Amino acid sequence: MLKCATFDLDDTLWAVDPVIRQANLTLWQWLERNAGTFTRLHSPADLVEGSAMRAQLLAEHPDIAHSMTLVRLRLLERGLQAAGFDQQQSQALAAEAFDVFLRARHEVELFEHAFDMVSQLKNDGLVIGALSNGNADVSLTGLGELFDFQYNADSVGSAKPDPLMFHRALEHTGLRPEQVVHIGDHPINDVQAAREVGCWTIWVNLEGQHWPQPAQADERVDCLSQIPAAVARIREQARHRATL
Repeated sequence: MLKCATFDLDDTLWAVDPVIRQANLTLWQWLERNAGTFTRLHSPADLVEGSAMRAQLLAEHPDIAHSMTLVRLRLLERGLQAAGFDQQQSQALAAEAFDVFLRARHEVELFEHAFDMVSQLKNDGLVIGALSNGNADVSLTGLGELFDFQYNADSVGSAKPDPLMFHRALEHTGLRPEQVVHIGDHPINDVQAAREVGCWTIWVNLEGQHWPQPAQADERVDCLSQIPAAVARIREQARHRATL
């Protein structure tokens, strides 16, 4: 029997790129006001994925690559020290700057049907969880009241498609994989990873993506409003899958 639905967050329940762009702008404006030597020495591009500064940091500290929080904090600390702040000042300013970024990072605009869809699944008796590689805290979004638990790469120490996040969710709920459906937009990090653990899967393909090797999801949707019906079909199939 299906008892739990877990969701990826970024690009599954809201678009992540617009909110990160705005959060980066808010962060940079704060740095201009509070650490002007940093913004004179660096550019906004130094703090984003693909920058030489980020690549150098990860080459020296590959152990933090899974954590968007630690990567951003270390980039800020490193940049502040290069701008003339001592270690203690750099750590304090980086922490303040990151708090500014994180508040803005949670000003998400939910995709159409997201709230009603999750509400319906919860009203249908499913436990609702979040499993995200990002550092969003779902409790700080408009969906917070609907979620029963959440894990992310920071909290478990590894990012999907590593199975650890799924295992933590199973341990938390006390459920078997065949009692859980995972819903997400990424064919590898969400669909393939969840299938390999033994969970049911729904691929959220809002952009009409085409993949060389399409995700072998149990269900696929191109609108969030289709998810309750897809879950209902999986629920019917799950009645015939043995649970040990």
